[in-house]
Amino acid sequence: MKIVPSVCGGCGGRVFFVLVDDVEGGAERVCAGCGVRAFIADGEEFWEDADPGEACCPCGSGEFETAVAFSLADDGSVRWVTVGLRCQKDGAAGAYADWKIDYSPTDHLLTMV
Repeated sequence: MKIVPSVCGGCGGRVFFVLVDDVEGGAERVCAGCGVRAFIADGEEFWEDADPGEACCPCGSGEFETAVAFSLADDGSVRWVTVGLRCQKDGAAGAYADWKIDYSPTDHLLTMV
């Protein structure tokens, strides 16, 4: 397994609003600092068919530190993507979306967090 924290390419921020679709699989993050949007892993490929909702902590906050866990096969290729969020208000953490990767090569996914 490899875990990679999300960092905004626009401002270097580490706090995001996150849209997830836990049925189709996919996630998009929006930087709380500058508003730059980015898809997580290959989430953009499924977004047209997705029905995303804004991730929300049970405390009501929608601002999160975001990290992506990649489950790797023996050959190092990505098999699963899991989006983990930690609430900025109360520190609660959880997995908000995950999806299977069934193609190759997958190296590019490791930088798309």
